Amino acid sequence: MVGNLPNILTLARILLLPFFAATLLYGEYKIALLVFVSASVTDFLDGLIARIRKQETYFGKILDPVADKLFLITSFVLMSVSGLMPKWLTVVVISKDVIVLTGSMILYLVTHSLKIEPTFFGKLASACQFVLIGLVLLLLNFREAVQVHLSVFIFVAVVTAVSAVHYIYKGLKIAHAENT
Repeated sequence: MVGNLPNILTLARILLLPFFAATLLYGEYKIALLVFVSASVTDFLDGLIARIRKQETYFGKILDPVADKLFLITSFVLMSVSGLMPKWLTVVVISKDVIVLTGSMILYLVTHSLKIEPTFFGKLASACQFVLIGLVLLLLNFREAVQVHLSVFIFVAVVTAVSAVHYIYKGLKIAHAENT
């Protein structure tokens, strides 16, 4: 059912995105942190409620990662433009998503089906990216300067790149199985 509580929470997260973007653009970092925390709570709750109430839907399985990607890409782009995040890291994050999306479209054309299955590395990369955004927002609000060590940015980039390579590997394996 499309209108169940987990899907409504996911839609609410998507609706929070313009407000989050506006707070970043206008330097309202306290409100941005509040909206980010609200979005994170809805992200946690939608999955938890869906599992507990057995309300997992195909629509939700598509919508939840889309909501995550919209939030992540918007955050990285706006934060890098504002100088809060390295631009090279934003390129890595967006490139990974473009690679996965392109690979998924190619697999669909080859196999005529598409199973969206997140991997451990994909979930880890998203989690690291969300934690980094939260860390930057916390530092902005409590130290008034972003002082994230370069090694943290590199770690997030490496995890994201490993995730991309793993998705490519999985996609090639599926394509090979279809062609044999």
